[in-house]
Amino acid sequence: MLKTVLSISGKPGLYKLVSRGKNMLIVESLADKKRFPAYGNEKIISLGDISMYTEEEDVPLSQVFASMKKKEGGAAASLDIKKASAEDFFAYLGEVLPTFDRDRVHASDVKKLIQWYNLLVSNGMTDFEVESAEEEASQENQEEAAE
Repeated sequence: MLKTVLSISGKPGLYKLVSRGKNMLIVESLADKKRFPAYGNEKIISLGDISMYTEEEDVPLSQVFASMKKKEGGAAASLDIKKASAEDFFAYLGEVLPTFDRDRVHASDVKKLIQWYNLLVSNGMTDFEVESAEEEASQENQEEAAE
């Protein structure tokens, strides 16, 4: 599920991949449902490809979101982003991902993580479990057939 949710550098929020065109992607904003093209010169990354720094090895974002979902009982994050301090963000992430790397993870990263989680939950996208390789392959085959 997170493979089709995208972050576009310079644009706030998250976007759902709708279609692929020549030299562009058609994306839909999760916030306001508006569709527009995203071009190759923009830095576009799938949430499925993002991971968090930890003291051992990096943890995929899907596992962090799943841990947040478990902590919050499937609801939006209880931390008020606008009033929280850096210590509050780190304390929250410490509950969710105790082994996060305190030197490489910044408060702004945690804030963005919580914003993304809340946006996904508000859009009913709470299936954060990692898809099996078979499901991903069949999904790619379907996308290729659609083109």
